[in-house]
Amino acid sequence: MDALTFILDSLLTLAVYAFLLRFLLPLMRADFRNPLSQAVLSLTNWLVLPLRRILPAMGRVDTASLVALIAVKFAMTLIMFRLLTGTLIPFVPLVVAGLRSLAISTIRLFQVLIFVYALLSFIAPGSYSPVVGLVSSLCEPLLRPLRRVLPVIGGLDFSPLIALISLQALLILIT
Repeated sequence: MDALTFILDSLLTLAVYAFLLRFLLPLMRADFRNPLSQAVLSLTNWLVLPLRRILPAMGRVDTASLVALIAVKFAMTLIMFRLLTGTLIPFVPLVVAGLRSLAISTIRLFQVLIFVYALLSFIAPGSYSPVVGLVSSLCEPLLRPLRRVLPVIGGLDFSPLIALISLQALLILIT
């Protein structure tokens, strides 16, 4: 039973991250021609495209992607709670747990993205690949305001470090 729980939790978590990326791509103005962006779109189209027929976008916010993300996250919360406890979670705790878990997932995604962004800047500075392009387009909107305030010291940009520390503090506040 533990192996089944692990496998289901892993698959549902990957689905949540795919839908989270689908929501963040237009919000952060990422390149949709990027092969990784295309993969995210392909993985999530089955739910987002039908929702888009009834939910128009509001500016850069893709409401269909947001609703799909929330639906998948709530479904994951409901399924995992049922699997672990054998009971159904009531509606209000489901909403609270789902939104809290979604906030935690978003923070963790950005922590990983910023860490990869900083690591790639040390390993292969100035090079381009689909991964670098996508990670850069997702991280730059968060790092740009920090760069305006923080000076570059000895050629080193400390904005990713400050962003990671800030995200960790936010994560501690939420949990």
